Amino acid sequence: MLEYLFNKLGYALLTLLGVITVIFLLFTLLPGDPAQMMLGQNENEEQLNTVRKKYGFDQPISKQYRYYINDLSPISFHSLNAEDFSYLDKNKYVASRLFNIGNVVVVIKFPYLRDSFQKSGKKVSDVIEETLPNTAILAVSAICIAIFFGILLGIISALTKDQWADKLIQLLSTLGMSVPSFFSSIIFAWLFGYVLHEFTNLNMNGSLYEVDDFGEGSYIQWKNLTLPAIVLGIRPLAVVTQLMRNSLLEVMNQDYVRTAKSKGLSMYQIIRKHALKNSLNPVVTAISGWFASMLAGAVFVEYIFGWNGLGKEIVDALNTLDLPIIMGAVLVIATMFILINIFVDIIYRWLDPRIRI
Repeated sequence: MLEYLFNKLGYALLTLLGVITVIFLLFTLLPGDPAQMMLGQNENEEQLNTVRKKYGFDQPISKQYRYYINDLSPISFHSLNAEDFSYLDKNKYVASRLFNIGNVVVVIKFPYLRDSFQKSGKKVSDVIEETLPNTAILAVSAICIAIFFGILLGIISALTKDQWADKLIQLLSTLGMSVPSFFSSIIFAWLFGYVLHEFTNLNMNGSLYEVDDFGEGSYIQWKNLTLPAIVLGIRPLAVVTQLMRNSLLEVMNQDYVRTAKSKGLSMYQIIRKHALKNSLNPVVTAISGWFASMLAGAVFVEYIFGWNGLGKEIVDALNTLDLPIIMGAVLVIATMFILINIFVDIIYRWLDPRIRI
């Protein structure tokens, strides 16, 4: 088990290094000067040179890449010279010193995602820390909706195969997979947040936290979670329904299910004790993939509903060319993809003992 985990972590680190490299090259080799992006139209040559030196834009690409890896690495090397880009600045790094090698100090630290171009030097990690919990709450709510109703509808569809209930569920699930999230968001916001607002009491847009009208801080508005969670959960719900139906139909034809029927067990007992658990492998695969992709796919849903999450922050960063936020957000999402995949591999072993690690 430990050897398996170490191997998976090793592959995960190599995958993450590849993602980091692609992201760095993609945004570093983009046409245009990052310093000009930061300063806008009011720059002069002196200001441009100052910004280039501060952020290392005046260095060769290979050196910029080493700086970037050094910033992201938990164990990193920093100069004690304040003129160097890798200077150990307490305002940038939350670090603990390990030892010195001449004029270089080795530290252990939290990965540094650098500073935002547009938010007055605010740390990217602070921006992600503020927005990621909102996206996580939205994604968890959406996947819970998809799991509960998807498994339930899949079971009903399998038990009523080729009947009207099965055909209706198949039609709705196909429609759910076909409709893009941004289109569903617009329809749901208009219909339930505007046309039927008097009956639903739901808003067309709004985030988890709203500011109090009397200036007494912010408060949680849970009803704003309803529409975006439903919309974000529609497509995974449709996928889970289809997979659960097909998998359960396959399991119900196995010999051990026939044996259970011959012993006089009810259909409820057969599904709960035997068929359900053995039908969940493809469902777990779908859920894991969809949950990870929701962190990235929530961009349109968050933007349309005004949900202040990581997806909306990415759209705002793209509009203002705030490259560090875009790069940091993509890295966080990629890391969560990798961790979720490792977790799912472990769940497989619990669901099906025939699978050997």
